[in-house]
Amino acid sequence: MGVSRATYQRHKNSKPRLLLPRVSDRTYTLEERQEIMRVLNSPEFVDLPASQAYTRFLDQGRFMGSVSTFYRILKQLGATRERRQKERAHYEEPHLMANAPNQVWTADISKLRGPEKWVFYYLYVLLDLYSRFVVAWMITTGENAQLFQDLIEQGYESQGLTKESGLWVHTDRGSPMTAKTTAQFEMDLGILKSVSRPRVSNDNPFSESNFKTVKYRPETPNRFGSLVHALDWGAKIFPWYNTAHYHSGIADLSPADVHYGRGEQILKERDKVMAKAFADRPDRFNNRPPKPFCLPKEVWINKPSGWEFQIATHGKVILNSQGHLSHSA
Repeated sequence: MGVSRATYQRHKNSKPRLLLPRVSDRTYTLEERQEIMRVLNSPEFVDLPASQAYTRFLDQGRFMGSVSTFYRILKQLGATRERRQKERAHYEEPHLMANAPNQVWTADISKLRGPEKWVFYYLYVLLDLYSRFVVAWMITTGENAQLFQDLIEQGYESQGLTKESGLWVHTDRGSPMTAKTTAQFEMDLGILKSVSRPRVSNDNPFSESNFKTVKYRPETPNRFGSLVHALDWGAKIFPWYNTAHYHSGIADLSPADVHYGRGEQILKERDKVMAKAFADRPDRFNNRPPKPFCLPKEVWINKPSGWEFQIATHGKVILNSQGHLSHSA
């Protein structure tokens, strides 16, 4: 047969296997497990971990099982995590759109390192969402609501806006932006307010990008020697950013050109240069005419997907498919 004698005898005299696993006499019955769960989920013990419930049972003069027994029964029923916990607050994702200057501004505050450790200056920047134009900035030694309100007022004056302008201002949840005095101030100016979700920097990406650009310039020092030094730096860096910096997000135009309506004419002149270059040497373009330069038609913060939109006649308010006003400009 090609097998050893021991193998043959074992198979010949094999005993039938039990279909059910052996159950110990110490195993808790279904009724006992249900009673333990009923007691652990009672108002007296539902907020307590199993270890503390076990100790309280002993103080009450009763023993229903060991701590490991409690945890084992809770695990079998999927109740080993927090059995009753306050639900996490839900914050709505902001959706903002601008298709022209002075429809949506984004604001943020960033720290600048001072001459010594733990000494900081605070850079306030108000940025236009569509053109990336810095409409107002300031550098101070403190951070409070009154300074932020002064920043908005400075931006309103520089752009000649009024209460009827319907401006949106998007910020994070910093205390200067969410103060009650700031809310009242914005209401008086007719500002529509939008805020980021907590700890979600992507809800305000354009202000963050602006800080990255100006703070990583070669002329930006590692530390500023004084407030005057920081103000002198700001007086040079922001005019450069607005007028000389070619921004990739706006067809490599400067923010000032887009903000004040010079962008389309500049792009037309660029197209003429490219058309002439193509006419002279089409082989260098693989015989394909170059794509024309164009500005983005709209700029979004958290552009929604899968929504049906209807743009109202004035072109600023966006309604979703249910006709509800979304957080958009």
